[in-house]
Formats: sequence, structure tokens, C-alpha cells
Amino acid sequence: MWGSATGLSARLSISTVARGCLRCFCEAGPGCLTRPHRLLSQSCLEPMSWAVAKSEASPRNMTRHRLFAGSAKVADTVVQLLQAGRPGAGPRILECNPGPGIITYALLNAGLQVVALESDLTFLPYLTTLKKHPGRQLEVIYCDFFHRDPSNITTPPPAMFTETLFKNLGISKVPWAADVPVKIVGFFPTKTERIVLWKLLYDLYSCSSIYNYGRIELNMFISEKEYKKIISKPGEKDYQTLSVLWQTACEIKLLHMEPLSSFVTFKNGKLTSLKSKELKNKQLCFIQLTPRRNLFTNNLTPVNSYNFMCLVKQCLHKSRSKLIDIFNSWCVCDAEDLLQQLKKQKDEPVGILCPEEFKYLFEALESSETFTQKWLYDYSQQNEFPGKAQKFY
Repeated sequence: MWGSATGLSARLSISTVARGCLRCFCEAGPGCLTRPHRLLSQSCLEPMSWAVAKSEASPRNMTRHRLFAGSAKVADTVVQLLQAGRPGAGPRILECNPGPGIITYALLNAGLQVVALESDLTFLPYLTTLKKHPGRQLEVIYCDFFHRDPSNITTPPPAMFTETLFKNLGISKVPWAADVPVKIVGFFPTKTERIVLWKLLYDLYSCSSIYNYGRIELNMFISEKEYKKIISKPGEKDYQTLSVLWQTACEIKLLHMEPLSSFVTFKNGKLTSLKSKELKNKQLCFIQLTPRRNLFTNNLTPVNSYNFMCLVKQCLHKSRSKLIDIFNSWCVCDAEDLLQQLKKQKDEPVGILCPEEFKYLFEALESSETFTQKWLYDYSQQNEFPGKAQKFY
């Protein structure tokens, strides 16, 4: 577990901490400094009829294109994959946006402890009925996992405040090297997959939000297109900043691939199959993202991890530039030695570096007594105005 900035190496100066705090303040607003606990009311879970008027559901959620398992077969496959590995009760499962509860039902029948985080009022009544069966361990909460920890403290539900939610569920912080404390299951939003992936990366590298509680494991359905991006290798067309950061941070496993025809969506108050043009040769990938125990070191910590993200982005923005030219532009005094450590030639492009080499490069620069971090100042000048900063995604 990473807490306050204590026990840092000499290289991690106060200026590094200040940059992180300033960025947090600029992006999240002043509310990030005074965010109080938010109590999650259970009053929304009072029994009501299944047919909820369209105006009662959140407009934000009604417009989101959500997918759900279309059969018990898909749900059973998910359960089998989640139960693979060591026997035993295992960590608690948080299912985000379970909708009609097809996967929820299968998880409960397998004896797993489930917390259903549902953002659409329409589905809450049915989900609560699943709790009535004896022996089932289910909690249903009205909140949106993908609208986590908003900067505006007055944001009403289904906005989710991680600290309050985990406190109410009795989930405690554990050391980073400990076993996975919680598994999260669900679907990435089809319209905002890339944005969600970036939000999770920021939280992971800074050990904030859900990752303040340890190495939270994600088991999610994602489009094949985005999956290929996060697993892409150097030299492939999809190799990008997102690839490097996810592969550095997590062990990525492809658990299963399922045709898109096996899923349904919710429109006009009912579950419907997808249109034929949406199904053509398309699949969803069920992947597991487990944060690495050895992600953080003396020279890569939650405090300076944003600098690492900036370094990767700057390098891959100039992916065809020669390594020696990049090092010279950073005023690296021992550029030749650094190339030897990386086992690279001076005329090789920076885009040929794999994720492990990017991490090694950053740690080598952070531990160097002669490195001035000029690259970071250059990056800051390119993004001079926080309100108009160049987006990672």
C-alpha cells in the first residue's frame, strides 16, 4: 500500500511532489483537497415495478450504449474463468453495471460473494430480488463505476466515491505486494472505452481511487479493437502510449473471445439483439488486468509516475526519431552508456523500445545524478496551459 510521500529516494525532490499536486488540482479542481465522505443511500432500492418510466432513469445512462450477456451460456463461461486457479472463497466480486443480472445470477449460483454496482434505476428492482434466495451473498448499490470520484463533491448518485463505497462494504487497504483484494467484473462502455482505459491508468499509476486499496483485478469485456491496442508490440501499427503503459503496469490475459451476436443491449425499455451490421465478424474479448507486484520501485513510485507517462508519450510522439537524438535533446551526459545498457544502437528509432525498456530508461534517468529532466520541461512547454493541455488519448 502506498501512502504519503515518505521514504522516497533523493532523486524524488519536492518539485516532483509539487508538480503532481498542481496537476491534481488543475485536473480535479479544488474539490480534490476537501472531498468529504459521501454516504451511499439504500433508499433507492425500495421495491418498485419492473417497468420504470423513461424519465425516472438517468438520462446519462439511457444514452449510453450498454451490452449485456445474452444467454446463460456466456454467464457460465465468465464464472468458470473467474473460478479458475486456486480453490477457496477468493476475493469479493464487484460487478459494474450488471443490468438484467444474467451474469450476477450465475456468480451467485456458484457461491461467490457479489456486489452489484448498477447505474440505471430500471434494473435495480430485479437485482434486489436475487438477494431473497437463501445462501446468496449479494449487495445491490445504485452507483456508476465508470463515473468514479468526480471532482464536484455535490454530484448526485449514481456518481461513485470509492472511499465511501469501500468503507461501507468493509473493504480495507492492503499492501501493494499483497494478494488481489477485490475483483471487478463487467463491460467497458462501448462508446468510451479509450477514455475509461486512460482514467484507470491514471488511478493505477498514482495508487488512487480503487487502486488505493491494493492491486484491484479487472475482468472485463472489451472490444477486439481496443484489446489489440493495449497488447500491441514494437513495430506493429497499433503500438502506442496506451500499449506501453498497460503492459508495464499489468499482467494482461485474454481469457475468452465471444461473438458479438451473443450479447444484447437495452433499448426502449426492453432487451434487444444487436443489428446485423453491428455483428459482422466482430467479437468481444474477456480480459484480465492484474497490476504487477513489482510495478513500483525506488525510482518509479506513485509520486513520479505521471512523469513516466509523459516520457513514454513524448517518445512515441517522435517514434521515428533516433535514440541518440532523443537523448541529446534531453541533455543526457552519458548517452552512450545508456544505449549500451539498453543494448541498442544509436541510430535505432525510439519507437523500437518495448515496455520493459521504457521503464528501465525512466528509472536509469531518475537515478542519474547528471540528468536535468529537460525532457519534462520541454513537455510542459508543449502543454503550457492546463485548461488546454494536449490529451493523452
